[in-house]
Amino acid sequence: MPASTSPDHRLVAARARPPLPLLVPGLLALGFLVLPLLGLALRAPWRRLPDLLTSAQVLDALRLSLMCALLATLLSLLLGVPLAWLLARTDFPGRRIVRALVTVPLVLPPVVGGVALLMLLGRRGVVGQYLDAWFGLSLPFTTAAVVLAEAFVAMPFLVIAVEGALQATDSRYETAAATLGASRWMVFWRVTLPMAAPGVVAGSVLCFARALGEFGATITFAGSFPGVTRTMPIEVYLRLQSDPDTAIVLSLLLLAVSVLVLAMLRDRWTRSGLT
Repeated sequence: MPASTSPDHRLVAARARPPLPLLVPGLLALGFLVLPLLGLALRAPWRRLPDLLTSAQVLDALRLSLMCALLATLLSLLLGVPLAWLLARTDFPGRRIVRALVTVPLVLPPVVGGVALLMLLGRRGVVGQYLDAWFGLSLPFTTAAVVLAEAFVAMPFLVIAVEGALQATDSRYETAAATLGASRWMVFWRVTLPMAAPGVVAGSVLCFARALGEFGATITFAGSFPGVTRTMPIEVYLRLQSDPDTAIVLSLLLLAVSVLVLAMLRDRWTRSGLT
């Protein structure tokens, strides 16, 4: 068979010349996704950028956003890794329902998540009324509320990533460690967790990025108080009408974080065959 008609050659030729009905919509989709970001960069006040980045309002919003996103990620690690282990390593009644409930915040409108947190932890909420009566603790419209709202919407990213990593690991190593006398906690800490470390890192990065960009649940449950609950996304929303330049600068900061997250996860996606 001539080389020009071999299956491999035809496959290469087909990849080099995509069909027009697919090429045009694909290019339109690419433009739809990329051009808004390009427009943001073109409209950025680059000459005023240093002054705007060092303004008190921007620095306060940046500091608060980074601190709350980091705390939300730590909280998600503390609670989400054990949950992911339970979903991946144990078989209990209703596991499929639990897994479905874990993913609900991914599709739930963030504002609805904020309302749900208010109904649970507000001063008249199901749990919040007792926190207020017994301990004098009111969570809504505090910095702690920002952390809880961000963790609520971001934790599923970490749980899904860690569960997938745990399911992909070879459980024979855990069995061998247990056979040699290691306790269950030692097996988890010295064997399971190191094997799942790439998934934990990827989930943590995604969780941090999602927490940093959270808006709806935060403004509903925590409000917008400068230096207390006004994170960067909220500052962007408030500044858009009165000070568009500052809104653009904050948007560029959030965009830079998103690009950094993609760069950090690229190797993992490549290894997983997703690129």
